[in-house]
Amino acid sequence: MPLKISKEEFDSILQAIARHPAGASISELMETPELTHFKKRTLQRRLDQLIDEQRLHPRGEGRGRRYVIPEPPERTSDTEKPPMFMTDPDWLSSEAREIRTAVTRPQSLRTPVGYRAAFLESYIPNETAYIPPDLRRDLAEMGQVGAADLPAGTYLRRVLDRLLIDLSWNSSRLEGNTYSLLETQLLLDLGENAEGKAAEETRMILNHKAAIEMLADQAEEIGFNRYTICNLHALLSDSLLADPAACGRIRSLPMGISGTVYHPLEVPHAIEERFLQMLEKASAIDDAFEQAFFIMVHLPYLQPFEDVNKRVSRLAANIPLVKHNLSPLSFVDVPQPEYVGGLIGVYELNRVEYLRDVFVWGYRRSCARYSAVRQTLGSPDLFRLRYRGRIGQFVSDAVQRRMDKRTATKWIAAQAQEEIASDDQAKFIEVIETELSGLHEGNIARYRLRPSEFEAWIRNWN
Repeated sequence: MPLKISKEEFDSILQAIARHPAGASISELMETPELTHFKKRTLQRRLDQLIDEQRLHPRGEGRGRRYVIPEPPERTSDTEKPPMFMTDPDWLSSEAREIRTAVTRPQSLRTPVGYRAAFLESYIPNETAYIPPDLRRDLAEMGQVGAADLPAGTYLRRVLDRLLIDLSWNSSRLEGNTYSLLETQLLLDLGENAEGKAAEETRMILNHKAAIEMLADQAEEIGFNRYTICNLHALLSDSLLADPAACGRIRSLPMGISGTVYHPLEVPHAIEERFLQMLEKASAIDDAFEQAFFIMVHLPYLQPFEDVNKRVSRLAANIPLVKHNLSPLSFVDVPQPEYVGGLIGVYELNRVEYLRDVFVWGYRRSCARYSAVRQTLGSPDLFRLRYRGRIGQFVSDAVQRRMDKRTATKWIAAQAQEEIASDDQAKFIEVIETELSGLHEGNIARYRLRPSEFEAWIRNWN
């Protein structure tokens, strides 16, 4: 029966070997301070077990035998392409530049590292601060949209049409998706697939749309809990994983990340334990921006899913912004190399300054984008807010049943009499009729209508 190697022994042996790029002999390992408690025969058994599990590769024979850590396996998740910097952004701090220099060295010169539980354990909600208080205040001031006292998700729903395109495109772009912004808009508004694009790219964008709509539809229920994060993953990974059952499920298989010398945690029960610990800490954080950035750091670092971890972290970062009616984070104009470099700094060095600079710069750009959108929206209609769910259901039912104007008028009046308070019926009927009259290809997403449903309905309506 294979020996059960504790996580501490596993880490100490691999970390000792990692200090020897050309491989370590057993005599060299015996002299390593953290391994001196091993007897030679015990250490040899541990090494043999690691070889059997393909965690180590032996080189040579007899006294010349050395042990090396193999390259990451072919199976990869959330591949990190080596950053290819074209410019030197003036918004990077000196700490970020230091990390940037470290993570752009050749991989052969960077020391392989594994998951460090202490990185998560040392974070104390509302005491530890990845984002300094004064910077959090600046972000909060930028993100205010005048809807703080309204129900969660109010502002997100007001800019949903724009955000569906912006966030779907930018988050997909950060994964290497080659759809253009206009192609993304045509796909989401009209269902037109771009010519020459892989099916996976199209699916990636459509999955983002579904996940963003979940945030809008369930704004008052979402949070840093298992349901929300796993279902975000299920939506974002739909039809993109080799094993469909892996969508929304914590991984039970080892995996590697190309482009970095970081090796994620592999023991299934340990992944599950850290996942729950991460969510518990995230939920306990009071500040919305600290919450958002915390999940952008720790979810990709843990890699709890077989793939699509970074996408989940980017949408999950919007959860506290949605719940507090703050301007969303759409990653508009965020340079892919800087984002990837910031993540590698977290993976390999457990340093957050580089990724934090990217986060802050990206949020400033997002706020600028939605400030312009906000100026065209006016004040929120409290009546519409109160009946948001009913309005959506009435409109989608009328369209899906392909009602003409005469049929719709009678049906809306009859249903309103049954379902709506008598004092509000006249106003409610007016709102539904106005929405149906103003429905077009560019705004059907808010009612979760497909272009084919709209086209079939509009022929009868007109």
